[in-house]
Amino acid sequence: MKLVAYIILLFFVTIAHAQTSEKYTSRYDDLNIEDVLTNRRFLVSYIRCLLDIGKCSPEGRELKSHIREALANKCARCTEPQRRSTLLVIAHLINREPNYWKQLTEKFDRDHKYTKNYEATLKKIQI
Repeated sequence: MKLVAYIILLFFVTIAHAQTSEKYTSRYDDLNIEDVLTNRRFLVSYIRCLLDIGKCSPEGRELKSHIREALANKCARCTEPQRRSTLLVIAHLINREPNYWKQLTEKFDRDHKYTKNYEATLKKIQI
């Protein structure tokens, strides 16, 4: 009986590990984030999607479905292009769109538990 319980526990631990170690889809890794950041209309449409006040593109829906988890685990499941893009977007929002940054922070990290880490990282690497 103990062996069966152990096997079941091992099964669930293996499944949980497999799910958390998978990367987010790389389908949108080729999206030129600079183009989005320099085109305010595109940028605002993504922000409005995230804030639930506008329509979402497929890319916006994908981002929205993972944003809380990515913030909480320091983008552990992100691909390298996603990590770079995340830092660029956050830097842009902090420096050029502070009102939207505040709204997004209130929605996704009300206690500023995770965003402080990103802000500190940006100061270190001076983006």
